[in-house]
Amino acid sequence: MSDLPITPTFAAIQSAYGKARDVPAATTDAAQLGPSFGAMVEDVAQQAVETVRTGDQVASAGLRGQADMQAVVEATMAMDSTVRVSVALRDKMVEAYQEIMRMPI
Repeated sequence: MSDLPITPTFAAIQSAYGKARDVPAATTDAAQLGPSFGAMVEDVAQQAVETVRTGDQVASAGLRGQADMQAVVEATMAMDSTVRVSVALRDKMVEAYQEIMRMPI
């Protein structure tokens, strides 16, 4: 390295490299990082499916006369909200995928 001229920029790079070399390695333990994005999406999807199933069961019970009107309306509104959010999320994910596919290589 003696044949390279020492400039302020080069000295700053050398200094940063020396500091980075002394920093301990980042922790990659999954327990400390928390749940992964995939696990989080899976949990939310399972909750959405459960909400829709519950809404369907309450609506069926309402048709049989085993549930009051307020419970049927609440379950139906929760199911409708869940479906709307799921569709909006799907649309955003498809849009992001299409945007990535349009990027030049």
